[in-house]
Amino acid sequence: MSTKELKEFTLEEVAQHNKPDDLWVVIDAKVYNLSRFKDLHPGGVSVLLEEDVAGQDATEAFYGLHRHEVLQRPQYQRLQIGTIQGEKSVIYSRITGEASTVPYAEPTWLVEGYHSPYYTDNHRAFQKAVRIFVDENIYEDAQAREEDGKRPSQSVFDKMAELNLHAMRMGPGKHLQGLTLMNGIVKPEQFDYFHELIITQEIVRCGARGYGDGLLGGKVIGLPPVLNFGSPELKAKILPEVFSGKKFICLAISEAQAGSDVMGLQTTAVKSEDGKEWIVNGSKKWITNATFADYFTVGCKTEDGLTVILVERGPGVETRQIKTSYSSAAGTAYITFDNVRVPVENTLGEEGGGIFVILSNFNHERWVMCCSSARSQRSMVEECLKWASQRKAFGKPLISQAVIRSKLAAMIARTESIQSWLENITYQMNHMTYKQQAKNLAGQIAFLKSYSTQCAQLTAKDAVQIFGGRGITRTGMGRFVEHYYRTVTFDALLGGAEDVLSDLGVRQAMRAMPKNARL
Repeated sequence: MSTKELKEFTLEEVAQHNKPDDLWVVIDAKVYNLSRFKDLHPGGVSVLLEEDVAGQDATEAFYGLHRHEVLQRPQYQRLQIGTIQGEKSVIYSRITGEASTVPYAEPTWLVEGYHSPYYTDNHRAFQKAVRIFVDENIYEDAQAREEDGKRPSQSVFDKMAELNLHAMRMGPGKHLQGLTLMNGIVKPEQFDYFHELIITQEIVRCGARGYGDGLLGGKVIGLPPVLNFGSPELKAKILPEVFSGKKFICLAISEAQAGSDVMGLQTTAVKSEDGKEWIVNGSKKWITNATFADYFTVGCKTEDGLTVILVERGPGVETRQIKTSYSSAAGTAYITFDNVRVPVENTLGEEGGGIFVILSNFNHERWVMCCSSARSQRSMVEECLKWASQRKAFGKPLISQAVIRSKLAAMIARTESIQSWLENITYQMNHMTYKQQAKNLAGQIAFLKSYSTQCAQLTAKDAVQIFGGRGITRTGMGRFVEHYYRTVTFDALLGGAEDVLSDLGVRQAMRAMPKNARL
């Protein structure tokens, strides 16, 4: 119904419609006729006939049970017949492209009145454009695909390619030269790691963890070895295909026998008799995007040690979906290689030098995961602040309970500390070469990832306690909290388990420990 067709009513007029066959309610200054809908109401008819609902302003009762998005669905919008005279709707949900005004729902650099030494006007313009793009082109697809388990829609990949977002997610570098980035908002030579951080954190706002990985998370970790160690000929073939969103790539390192223990890989690659091909045999497990990947960046055991080889999908390559705690939209799979023949030109880096290729790739992968973890925790803070403000328990708002405020305080403190540490490391990345990052930031990034994922699990637990039963229900008020609680451990495992990374951080520190240091 268009706005012109809506009538104005007084609250007294609405109050006369409080019978089962003549049932009106007011929600946020909007009048709804529920007479025909009442029998379809998921909560039953009796709820709608209660004294404080039938013919009344039921705004508080509604928002105690439903998310605002319910009212935005076409089938419920049609129930609106008018508005309350002299009143205006004041409640809203997501506004496309706009920053949230809920405290701590945004990093401080996006909050009016705050300042940052890291972000320029170009970063701000870029963030605004990326947020609009995500809200308009990714958010709805994310919700749908997370639920049905299908891979992200090709139309989304295509739209991202038009703006060269696939290329930008590789970070700054020569691969951006000659490209028009985000319709020209940022020049290739301007693009830095803060721009990439923005892209990652804006996508994470969709609140769909499996879909987020399905949105070419495999490329983010699988393409850098090609970019940094592939031959010019190989890069000339692979990069345009992947950046255009027409071909997909993933990183295939983990095996059933070897996860964090990279040196324990069992997949083998031996040279053919003429020395022109690798013959690859073995298997890989828990590989993101593998179900739909065209290329696989594979860690193999060779005569001289470990070697990384780019394998193209073809004879002898099979993938089988693995069902995990999050959506199958991620394309997680088990891969088998059965006498797969690969040109030796597809070797990435030196033969036997694969451990350097793999380890140098970890820094960027873990940093991206820190960007993601920081933003997802902030989304939980926003969800919990909203819920604690609108939910009533024991006759008063949930936020009035000291124990709830204590949980929120801890959640906020953790979130802000992670973002601050992340921005510090990102600044260092902007001022270091790739080799300097590998030398100086491996420990820092390992510590940050371990810290952020430990914090994330505490935040997930607190969020569920604040939402109660709704926090373990896959639909309704707590659906984002339930999803977060169910999927939060992925970040704690992927890219290196927490304990392994904490130990790595300490070992990196000890390497720099001066020999003459004494108490």
